[in-house]
Amino acid sequence: MIILHADTNHPILLKKLAEAGHHNIEAYDQSREETLENQHLYDGIVIRSRYTIDKEFIDAAPNLKFIARVGAGLENIDVPYAEKNGITLFSAPEGNMNAVGEHTLGMLLSLFNKLNKADKEVKEGLWHREENRGIELDGRTVGIIGYGNMGKSFAKKLRGFDAEVLCYDIKENVADQNARQVSLEEFCEKVDVVSLHTPWTEKTHQMVNKEFVGKFRKPFWFINTARGKNVVTEDLVAAIKDGRILGAGLDVLEYEKASFESLFANKKSVAISAAEPLPEAMRELMFLPKVILSPHVAGWTVESHERLASVIASKITSKFGVGEKQKEEA
Repeated sequence: MIILHADTNHPILLKKLAEAGHHNIEAYDQSREETLENQHLYDGIVIRSRYTIDKEFIDAAPNLKFIARVGAGLENIDVPYAEKNGITLFSAPEGNMNAVGEHTLGMLLSLFNKLNKADKEVKEGLWHREENRGIELDGRTVGIIGYGNMGKSFAKKLRGFDAEVLCYDIKENVADQNARQVSLEEFCEKVDVVSLHTPWTEKTHQMVNKEFVGKFRKPFWFINTARGKNVVTEDLVAAIKDGRILGAGLDVLEYEKASFESLFANKKSVAISAAEPLPEAMRELMFLPKVILSPHVAGWTVESHERLASVIASKITSKFGVGEKQKEEA
């Protein structure tokens, strides 16, 4: 097959596909319009997030057999239309689940022990010990919303702590030895920590809002390493300011671009000032001391980079076999 690679990935992806006899076309700087002009030439396309694969794109690709996203989600692809046209979809949540689990745990422990705040103060010559007294995870109840690959990975990391782990999911019977599945009512009654691991869908869009926060019996810590648009930032900020949310670790943000590449247009850095065109809620969030932020890198480790590419290559070759050249040599 002729396979277009629209985004850079680990070299092992190209290597494995070439070894299977497929022809790789690298088009990392090619615009979406340029790709559309030649899309009829390709049997498959491998992307991360640079392109939106919509009806127009699919209609321009009559020979397209598969779309592979080297990542966990498929939200930048018109999944129903692709499936209607017989196109196979691949993603690789298995590839970065361990990285997400570790990052989530790291954020939680940093919040509990005020590590970001303490680090900043010591570097400024301040030695505030009592103000930086932490709390322990042992004895607390951690709640995971969305118990798929990412949620399960985080729960596994928690096995070393004497903490109760509950999960809530719209699917039934997803629990395992690391978490007990409960109703939403029990979840909201018991948890001290809420960790979000849901995809971005119509049902999850802005699910964490004022009404959601109001369902919990006690204040809680909040972690989001899933999708930013599942949270209403304005409501999150209000809940942190009035103490209903004790602190937040956010790897993803509501205002991210669809490509996940940058929150700040094309700038490499941003000076926060009154002139910056950022939503007011985002500006407030960035200065709250009980919030730690990272730039959508929870699944972005050295190891996951290779693992994601390897998983996608294996899925493609398992479904479509080897190329004609390899068949002839065999």
